[in-house]
Amino acid sequence: MAITPQWKDELRARITLSTLVQRSVKLTRAGREWKGCCPFHEEKTPSFYVNDQKQFYHCFGCGAHGDAISWMVDQQGLQFMDAVKELAGMAGMEVPAPDPVMAKKAEARASLIDVTEAAQKFFVTSLAGPSGNAAREYLQRRGFSPLVMAEFGFGWAPDDRQALPKALGQFGEDMLEGAGMRAHNEQGERYDRFRGRVMLPIQDARGRVIAFGGRILDKREGVAKYLNSPDTDLFDKGRTLYNLHRAAPAARQSGRVVVVEGYMDVIALANAGIKDAVAPLGTALTEMQLELLWRMVEVPVLCFDGDAAGQRAAMRAIARALPMLAPMRSLGIVRLPAGLDPDDLIKAHGAKAMERLLAEPASLIDTLWEFERDAQPLATPEAKAGLKARLMAHVETIADPEIKSLYRRELSDRFSAFAYPPRAPRPAPQARPPQGQRGAWKGANLPPPGLSEEVRGRLAAIMAGGQRQGLLAAVLAGFARHPQAISRHTEALSTLARVTPDAAPVIESLLELAETLDSRAPTAICTPTQGQPAPSADIRYAFLDEGTDPDAASEELAEAVSLLVERPALEAALAATIARFDSDPEGSFAEQTRLRTQLMAVEERLKAFGRRKAGAQAANDDTA
Repeated sequence: MAITPQWKDELRARITLSTLVQRSVKLTRAGREWKGCCPFHEEKTPSFYVNDQKQFYHCFGCGAHGDAISWMVDQQGLQFMDAVKELAGMAGMEVPAPDPVMAKKAEARASLIDVTEAAQKFFVTSLAGPSGNAAREYLQRRGFSPLVMAEFGFGWAPDDRQALPKALGQFGEDMLEGAGMRAHNEQGERYDRFRGRVMLPIQDARGRVIAFGGRILDKREGVAKYLNSPDTDLFDKGRTLYNLHRAAPAARQSGRVVVVEGYMDVIALANAGIKDAVAPLGTALTEMQLELLWRMVEVPVLCFDGDAAGQRAAMRAIARALPMLAPMRSLGIVRLPAGLDPDDLIKAHGAKAMERLLAEPASLIDTLWEFERDAQPLATPEAKAGLKARLMAHVETIADPEIKSLYRRELSDRFSAFAYPPRAPRPAPQARPPQGQRGAWKGANLPPPGLSEEVRGRLAAIMAGGQRQGLLAAVLAGFARHPQAISRHTEALSTLARVTPDAAPVIESLLELAETLDSRAPTAICTPTQGQPAPSADIRYAFLDEGTDPDAASEELAEAVSLLVERPALEAALAATIARFDSDPEGSFAEQTRLRTQLMAVEERLKAFGRRKAGAQAANDDTA
């Protein structure tokens, strides 16, 4: 069976080793690694470590060491092929069929590396020779040090269509073309793919040359500035990150990995002493490249040029990452000043300026919000509604339900604060109705009526419920006491109306009346005693107390509404999960367990909310 080293590398890359090991060994976080008691010998003090970035486990007590395949063989007792098949099933890969042709292809692939390695030596020699004078001058103008030039393997491809067959006569035309070094036209004429270009080797995670990138010295009409090798049996641009084999060890030291737009940016950073940078190869970041980055650090830093193309690249990366977000797995975003790339910034302001930017990246959610907010003018209600639609469309792509919920709430809050800013206080009315006539006034200059008798009746019915209903009644009464808070929480109240139909008429009345009523006590929708639930002995809500600061009341009301909305949402999610039990029993059971745990937590928060607020209020009273 043709299990090639490259196939095994792919298999290891798709398996998170710590997750595999934790099926039978209890592990705890230890910095960037996991530790636990070794399963291969008895011990009381943990000396067994698992490193996901390096893809191995190691015991400092007994010396046990290996990767995912070794674990299945040594700890689970499987035969090698059985271990490979089980891991392949976890990773969604097919085990290569027992085909001798595949074995020959693997052997041919290994031979192609001989071609690329030989081509690299030829390019380096050409750079040092007479034909490389212009290339050497160009690299000197760019400010690359001799050490960096040697480290990154700069070379020169002569402007000759047949230079490689002459220099690499030991390889046939098919091998040269198979390695991406040669091409042919419709007439069958074969020629060197790279001509008259400064050359850079592209290496795999083990440091082997698998492809090349070439840059022209001077801009020429109809000629691409950069040219990369085509995809070959050696090279898949969507699964390769330039400089990964050098950046991975540096990232383990710095705890950071920086993603820039191109390989010349990587080299500019390395020239300035920033060693933990990688780059995609002519494409937007792919899912596989993101997985490679997250195996190194939890929050890779994406650094993009400050022009429009850089902004588009940032959003493409964010859109690709959103469905893959997980707890403690995100992206940081650095946007360079307009018109500057990393090399320009370093030359103009020094390496420290670059380090300062990299040290304070914007979060993924901040960048998403700012990009969509600034994408087009927002002068009309329709345009503002379009902004919210775009934001929610992004949220819907997030697979993790907890992260999706948090993003929805955070972006909704930002949108509400932007689209519904607090209004200026209205002037005090010139007259106030007698207490007995409240709700029956008429006249253009007089306040509108308060809650109708029907709405008050519904509110009284809501008050008769249990713990959650008691909080619901208090929240509605609180908004009646503080109508200035309603506009800030319009969306949350609308959601509450959807999940609590009995409260919908009351909420709709509050939303309508808040447009015309002042927030001060004389003109609030209800008086301190009107339309409020009777508090129990141990529950006291500050937002119902006369004289409570409006901002503090609004904050507490927001927290209460969140609790009221969260429980029905979890119940709906749980019902949907139970419904799919027959088609996905294992996944449904795990999801049910998670949702029930969250429901219990919400119930506890509901019970504790009033008591916590009461305790805080009592402490304030004692202090006073």
